[in-house]
Amino acid sequence: MPSGGYVRYVALGDSQTEGLGDGDDNVGLRGFADRLAEHLAALNPGLRYANLAVRGRTAGQVRTEQLGSALALCPDLATVVAGVNDLLRPRYNAAEVAGQVEEMFAALTDAGTQVVTLTFPDIGKIAPLARPIRSRVFDLNTRIRAAAARHGVAVAETGRQTVTTDPRLWTADRLHASPLGHERIAAALAQAIHLPGSDDAWTLPLPPHRVPSGRQAAGAELRWAAAYLGPWLTRRLRGQSSGDGRTAKRPRLLPVSATPDSAADTGQGKSA
Repeated sequence: MPSGGYVRYVALGDSQTEGLGDGDDNVGLRGFADRLAEHLAALNPGLRYANLAVRGRTAGQVRTEQLGSALALCPDLATVVAGVNDLLRPRYNAAEVAGQVEEMFAALTDAGTQVVTLTFPDIGKIAPLARPIRSRVFDLNTRIRAAAARHGVAVAETGRQTVTTDPRLWTADRLHASPLGHERIAAALAQAIHLPGSDDAWTLPLPPHRVPSGRQAAGAELRWAAAYLGPWLTRRLRGQSSGDGRTAKRPRLLPVSATPDSAADTGQGKSA
């Protein structure tokens, strides 16, 4: 639909799609999916948007918990972004994770939905301590591209652009995009589906900034490990997830300007 006249957009995924790093749980999360929905609504004010993503979910959990709901909403556009939470686990199975993602591609495209996904940036350049799993990222990107090609899924190549590893596009935890990062991701997705007004400006580098010295960088790594890596590993050992007890922030198709709470009060939450 090159005119951008989509009427039902549904987002599936984990914390990145939920919008972590762009706002917070007190003021509300925005994120790339909300930003893309705003772009779509500018082209078609009648757009309805649902976001089924929940932080901490693996690709398999996204498929089992969100795919059925997504199909029931009959979207003409869907974003599917999953796999990072799998990459970080010791017992990572590349073929299984890619297979879960491809099942979502197949089910949605078979239902007539335009699907768009993305590739992941070099995590070793974002968090140097994560360099041992760089090969997993590159391999998963290759598998995602192949699966997308088999099902006519559009791909935003955020994994191939140098700017996506700029620290200013990431929050302090280095796992979630900053507001600027979410803005760039939304722009990349818009370009991938050829929305009017989209272009490749999202690939442009940011203005130069001061590069920390070796000692400063080492200190930053230690602080990051203590503040974020340590707690994350502790949750994994305890079998806990940041998404335990959480549900989707926007499970129904609503006008982009409507919040789930306000829709419940006015009856706007019924899907078309």
